[in-house]
Amino acid sequence: MIDIHTHVIPGIDDGADSMDMALEMLAIAEETGVRVLVTTPHCNIPGEYDNYVSAELDGMWSRLADTAKNAGIGVKLCRGMEIFATEELPELLTQRRVWTLNRTAYFLTEFDFGEDPDFCRSVLRKCAGLGFRPVIAHPERYYFVQEDPAIAYEWCRAGYGLQLNKGSLLGSFGRGSEITARLLMEHGLTACVASDAHSASVRNTDMGGIREYLTEEYGRDYARLVLEENPLRILTGKELLGYEPIPFD
Repeated sequence: MIDIHTHVIPGIDDGADSMDMALEMLAIAEETGVRVLVTTPHCNIPGEYDNYVSAELDGMWSRLADTAKNAGIGVKLCRGMEIFATEELPELLTQRRVWTLNRTAYFLTEFDFGEDPDFCRSVLRKCAGLGFRPVIAHPERYYFVQEDPAIAYEWCRAGYGLQLNKGSLLGSFGRGSEITARLLMEHGLTACVASDAHSASVRNTDMGGIREYLTEEYGRDYARLVLEENPLRILTGKELLGYEPIPFD
């Protein structure tokens, strides 16, 4: 499996708080079948986390990769960020102040949970118009998507990737997120499922349970699509695959 959304670089956001925890998270990922993991620290959140591209950030990533390798952890690490969407997002991408997913045109972005859908449409359209390819983090958790899941259908038809959190499907983020996540799966709108791991305990990198759940509920092919095939396509800059999206009545 390939996990494209994790907060495992230690001490940089609200994820791993130490190198020991980061290594534990990587070990859990490897033990549960993850072979490639993308580090996606929070970025561009006003008043909380900047984490723009810098020599310091690159050094932190390299230290994690080197330490994991020396510890005998075989998970391959790739760079990325969970970029909070603001008006400046298109400029941040063009100026290369943020990491896209493994240096491809794909980038992982998140919105405020109560954001105006029209703002989302506008900023995503601008980024796509510049040649970048949005992957929208946990759309099932946004209140405006829970209220109107047709927005997710619109995003999918526009060519954007939708990344669900494993915890949403397993009921960890409340009933609204769970219901919406299942709707997005049932309507063929999901590009990939990731851990969005923040620690080695509650929100962790264990992907074994979600693989079993997806296989049982949606079949082996769909599980492989969202856990292996599309994540690999994102990291290699290829077109996403999927089922024909089913519109909402």
